[in-house]
Amino acid sequence: MYTHGLSYHFLFFIARVCDVSLGTIRIIFISRGMKYSAPLVSFFEITIWLLAIGQIVQNLTNIAYYVAYAGGFALGTFAGIYIEEKLAMGVLLVRIITKRDASELIDFLKSAGYGVTSVGAQSNVGQVHIIYVTIKRSDLQNVVETIRRFNPTAFYTVVDIKSVSEEVFPLKKPRYERGYLSLLGLHRKGK
Repeated sequence: MYTHGLSYHFLFFIARVCDVSLGTIRIIFISRGMKYSAPLVSFFEITIWLLAIGQIVQNLTNIAYYVAYAGGFALGTFAGIYIEEKLAMGVLLVRIITKRDASELIDFLKSAGYGVTSVGAQSNVGQVHIIYVTIKRSDLQNVVETIRRFNPTAFYTVVDIKSVSEEVFPLKKPRYERGYLSLLGLHRKGK
């Protein structure tokens, strides 16, 4: 009887992990303007949640369900963030500010196919170069490594962009064309 109850607690825990992970992904889809994917994910999220909350209501005196609920919520939050990082969806703006000559960095980024805009500016420490690079989120690590290689002391910030009017990215096969994600509509078409 104890192992039977334990298996129900484990299933309840897994259900919470799944519904909270889906909730995290749904919020990310909403913030990215993915109006077809977000409702689909929310359907499965709330279905799992209703099944889970039904178990809580039926077992109000069983503390193990409360622990499984809280633990599933915590792990589900972590899992949702992890999944979102692996999907690496979206577009980012990398803003680089450097006092050094940035022509080699700019040339390299342009040759890699990134949209690059650079301007001269005046800061409180003197003349600087500001470089704006629009990239896919999946390319962030490569761009940061490039910045560090060409100018290790450059200051840079990364900003999430909700939408872009024109895409200028290195030519390579999009993530969603590489697998089953295209079946679920988990990509956002350009405008």
